Amino acid sequence: MAYRIFLTDDDRFLLDLYAVKFKNAGHDVSTYGGGEELLAALRKGGPSPDAILLDVIMPGQDGFEVLGTIRKEGLAKDSKIIILSNQGQDADIEKAKELHADGYIIKASAIPSEVLAETIRTIESATANPALGSSAVRT
Repeated sequence: MAYRIFLTDDDRFLLDLYAVKFKNAGHDVSTYGGGEELLAALRKGGPSPDAILLDVIMPGQDGFEVLGTIRKEGLAKDSKIIILSNQGQDADIEKAKELHADGYIIKASAIPSEVLAETIRTIESATANPALGSSAVRT
C-alpha cells in the first residue's frame, strides 16, 4: 500500500536521501526544509499525510516546538508523527512522549531502509503509540 509521507529536516542531503528511499518504495513524499514550511503546508489543508517524520534540531522552530504546534492547533490529526533525530538522550525521548509522538528514530543508529520499515510499521499499528513503546528505534 502506498502512503503519503511528509519529511522535515534542514539537512538537504538527508532529506533527499530519505525522500528517494520512500519514493522508490512507491510512497507519495513531500519534503520540507524546516518546521515553518511544514506548518504552512499543514495549515493550508488538503489531505493529511499518513506520517510526518520530523527532525529535532532545525533553525527557527525546533522539531519539538513544531510537534507542540501541530498538537495545539489540531493539525494532521490522523497522521502518525515520528521524531527522526540524532538527539537520542533520555530527556529528548521523554519530551517526545510528553508531546505524544508516535515514534522516535535515532538517525545515526538506523539506515534508511530501517527508517522506511519503522515508519510503515508505525503507520500500520492499530493505535497511536504515545508511550513510544516498541515502535521507537533506540539502538
